Amino acid sequence: MAALCYSLPSLTLKLSPLNPKPYPNIPFLSQPKPDLRLSKKPTTTITRMSLNPTPATDRLISVAAYSLPFFNSLQYGRYLFIQYPQLGILFDPILPFLSLYKSVPYASFVAFFALYLGVVRNPSFSHYVRFNSMQAVTLDVLLVVPLLLTRILNPGRVGLGFKVMVWGHTGVFVFSCLCFVYGVVSSILGRTPYLPFVADAADCMGQLDLIVKNKLLLSKSNSTFVFGCFMSGNEDGPVSQKENARET
Repeated sequence: MAALCYSLPSLTLKLSPLNPKPYPNIPFLSQPKPDLRLSKKPTTTITRMSLNPTPATDRLISVAAYSLPFFNSLQYGRYLFIQYPQLGILFDPILPFLSLYKSVPYASFVAFFALYLGVVRNPSFSHYVRFNSMQAVTLDVLLVVPLLLTRILNPGRVGLGFKVMVWGHTGVFVFSCLCFVYGVVSSILGRTPYLPFVADAADCMGQLDLIVKNKLLLSKSNSTFVFGCFMSGNEDGPVSQKENARET
């Protein structure tokens, strides 16, 4: 047994001069340790964008524009003020402006046409002012609908029809107040307010106005062309010129 042990070759491991690490023939022990350090995040450079604030004059005109439908909608809140007189305290700061507005004869019509013809149709104003004025004009037009329905249906002073009329007028007044507050606050901050149901109607009215304007320009150009042909002695226009050229 001792002779057998002496006859076995020695299993001592020798260090290789090219690889001084032990266990050179075992692959999973001879591999280098992986680098577990986290890679650095790439640095991002934040650049500030140059802001173009809305001018103060545009904000003031927009605030004044939203006051038109608000003043005209106060008549729908009389039933709410009768039921809750304490709400009148909230409107005390605007009483001087309301008195000045009511002191002008036909103030509603004058303000409406002044806002529409002087601001909405005036290209010298910015798009911000014209859009807000268009929303105010559209809201003022929509406020006429409940009054027309009341005069046509004539619900009376008692009964279910009168209750429906009171609820409808109160809802219109609350909606107008919310639109006024939202429009004024957004205009003061220089942001563009988009009133629900009103912005889409204003967009449609603006597109209709553009179509009418293009048709007027087209008709004007056609009339100018016909007048020019008539003055040149050729009433039939370019068709007759081609026929004359063929005859010659």
